[in-house]
Parts: sequence; C-alpha cells; structure tokens
Amino acid sequence: MAGQKSYGLETRVKVLTWNLWWKFGPWQERKPAILATLKELDADIICLQEIWNDGDGNLAADLAEALGYQHVYAESMVMNDTGFGNAILSRWSIAESDSVELFGRAESGEGRVGLYALVNGPRGDIPVFCTHLNHRYEHSHIRQKQVTDLARFVDSKRPWKFPPVLCGDFNAEPESDEMRMLVGLTTCPVEDLCFVDAWNVAGDRSDGFTWSNTNPYAVEEFEPDRRIDYILIGHPKYRGAGHVTDCVVTGDRAVDGVMPSDHFGLLAKLRY
Repeated sequence: MAGQKSYGLETRVKVLTWNLWWKFGPWQERKPAILATLKELDADIICLQEIWNDGDGNLAADLAEALGYQHVYAESMVMNDTGFGNAILSRWSIAESDSVELFGRAESGEGRVGLYALVNGPRGDIPVFCTHLNHRYEHSHIRQKQVTDLARFVDSKRPWKFPPVLCGDFNAEPESDEMRMLVGLTTCPVEDLCFVDAWNVAGDRSDGFTWSNTNPYAVEEFEPDRRIDYILIGHPKYRGAGHVTDCVVTGDRAVDGVMPSDHFGLLAKLRY
C-alpha cells in the first residue's frame, strides 16, 4: 500500500571487524592511522584481532580511551614477550564478558581464543563474539574444530533477544568447509545455530577481498587475494532485528601516507 510504513526496524547498529597486524611493520606509525580510521568510521561496536599487549600498554585499551569506548581483551598467545589477542570495543557499556580457548594449541603451536561481550545498547543487549583462527592454508582441519568450539561457546550464551554477532579473521575463504559449517551449507556444529554472512547479504557484489595485493604490506607476503574476514549474524529476530542492510570493505586507504594494517576491515549496518 502506498505510504505504508515499513515493518522492519528503521534504526541501525554499526559493527566493524578489523585485523590490526599486531606489532608488525611500522606499528608506531600505523597506530595513529588506525585511530584516525576508527574515528572516521564511527562504528558502535568494534571487533579487533592481533591486538598487542606488552605489559606497559595495550593497543585496544589505548584506542578505547581515545574513542571514549569500553573494551574487553583476551590474550591468545605471547610472542617475543608481547601478548597477542582479540578485543571488543563498544560505544555502550559492556554488561558481561567471557573467553574460551579454541582447539589447536598443542597440535599447531598457535593459541586461539573466542571472546564474548554482552553490549548493553540503548535498544537492548547485543551478544558479540570476536575471534581469529589458525592462519596456515593446510589447517582447515584445525579451523573446523575451532569453529565447532566457537559455535558451542556462542550457544552457551543463550538466551538472546538480538541475534549473536560473530566477527573476526577466520583465515578461510567462503567456500571452505569451516565457513560452510557456520552458514548452514553443510552440517552445522550446533543444531539450531546458523549464521548469515554480512557480505553475501549486503556487499556490493565485488570480490570483497580483505587480504588484497593492493595493500603494500600484503603484497610482500606473495599470497593470493582472499576474502577471509567476516561479520556473521544469527537469524534475524522480531521486525528484522539483526538483518544486514549494508556491508562495505574499509580500512583500505592510507592516512598521511601510512596504511593502517595489512588487512582491510569490514563494516556492516544491522537493523537494531
């Protein structure tokens, strides 16, 4: 009917995921470029991977303070006496948080975790999860066990009124078994828990590469372009809560001549 108001929620929450490349490359010069990009994007919830924690400082804490956000951090391993982990930053208060170690440390030497934060947003709580899976091409069998651990961790945080938001660097392409497990294209690790891929729903139909040889840091690794960073959301709730309306690749521009990271980020808008 002409003039009829849409049934779907009109308000949005902006969610960003971004791998910040630890203390690799010109990390001291990259830090202000990262912060400038985050300020410009103005996301409500930010999921970050490869966060450094050296005992005297923590990248996530520094960024959260500069943005006026709350944050939680979970360390997955230590390299050269410096922590390496994931973080969630939120414009709104974080009511609770938790983390879980994922499969694979003994088998591969890589420590990986899943991080959870219950964000107390103005229109209801949002369950947010952040992760970073094993990076080697041949570790699909490990990543499959890691996504099983992740799914069980997400499931343990029920009930929720807003669908769970799972973000991170999965180091896996969309056609991989581990990603197919999460989006219902093969057997799901947990019955009645399945996610939609924000880029598939609302991307611009380009390749959506977040690891790209257009990035001067990435090109030095001699790896192919890939889409390996994701924002995944559970099935939409009442009036489309959690439905993805926009999704863009971001963090793909230099700031004062400095690229912020070797990965590009991903920003999505969800009905909220």
